[in-house]
Amino acid sequence: MLTRKDFIERSAKLMVAGMLAPYLGNSVILPKDGKIKIGVIGCGSVSSMYLPHLSKSNYVELVSVCDIIPERAKRAAEKYNVPNQYDHIDKLLAGASFDLLVNLTNMQEHGRLNKLALTARKNVWSEKPMANTYREGKALFDFAKKQGVKIWGAPAVVNSPQFAYMSKAIQEGKIGKVSAAHAHYGHLGPTWSAFFYEQGGGSLPDLGVYNLATLTGLLGPAKSVVAMTSIITTERLVDDKGKIKVVAEDNAMVLMEHAHGALSHVQCGFNYFDPYGHEGTGQDKPTISIWGTKGNMNLLGYDWAPFGVDLATTDHEKTNRYATDTGSYVWEQGASVIAESMVSGTIPLIAAEHALHVLEIIEAARESQASGKRISLTSTFTYPVVT
Repeated sequence: MLTRKDFIERSAKLMVAGMLAPYLGNSVILPKDGKIKIGVIGCGSVSSMYLPHLSKSNYVELVSVCDIIPERAKRAAEKYNVPNQYDHIDKLLAGASFDLLVNLTNMQEHGRLNKLALTARKNVWSEKPMANTYREGKALFDFAKKQGVKIWGAPAVVNSPQFAYMSKAIQEGKIGKVSAAHAHYGHLGPTWSAFFYEQGGGSLPDLGVYNLATLTGLLGPAKSVVAMTSIITTERLVDDKGKIKVVAEDNAMVLMEHAHGALSHVQCGFNYFDPYGHEGTGQDKPTISIWGTKGNMNLLGYDWAPFGVDLATTDHEKTNRYATDTGSYVWEQGASVIAESMVSGTIPLIAAEHALHVLEIIEAARESQASGKRISLTSTFTYPVVT
């Protein structure tokens, strides 16, 4: 027998689902078992973080894995008890039914594969970036709407409690009028694949993308960009292709103008000696700093693995530490967060429009380097992300 409480809860879910139907497309139909069926494409390095996380989610059913190297798909399927494995996206899309494609392939392939999935009316969570150009990404976003599905793109930095604390502090005026911000992230560069250094790769879409998403999320959309990029290490030795020539930037400095005169700066590169290495283990120093007329804040650790926020203000000049929760956020949670939002009928903090804005900034930075000019931006997203 349906109790009054059950009736109210079920009615509320149906009402939310109806309200969000235009937002979530056909995925708003709640699965009977409360789980979103997921197909993962790309069983390389990144999947070693995604798959164990997804396998533990209460909102996810791992249906299929796919990789152009069949042995990798086979190993992933066996390790995480995934019933279906494929060696080509065409077979994946024509195979066992699923609701959400999780794209973990080489970044140069994201745009092409995401379009194939959208064509098959699959929702898409894409690792960064969701496309190779802003124009391609915007076309995917518009095409998804036409198909009645959704596309989202990494990173998921806006989900951390540290981001939420900093955003609320800014909105509440705790540090006064924001004037400047700085962020940095770098290491000596990945060795397992050439794609990081080939056309369409680079330190900006691999590393800088995190800081760009964080700073625009905290300070608002960028209005214009001035940047310099370069190649420090002209040749690399990588596992899959041996010695290669580096084509994409491995060193970048990006200066952004936000609303009300605020300026921010991101530096990233594959030539930074960092004792914390690629994994960032042990990083206990600030990597993001924000200054205002009444205070300053520092994010401790990387924005993809933060563990606290140091805040000092004119009212409390001694620095205090806040937002020390480290158990609720991991960088690989984006797809599981999207799955949960699809089940619950809620709108996630992660927005495709934000990912597209970051992609336009990356393109503008390269254009600024090539032309020596300041580049104006056209894209935007809903701000503030967290209030």
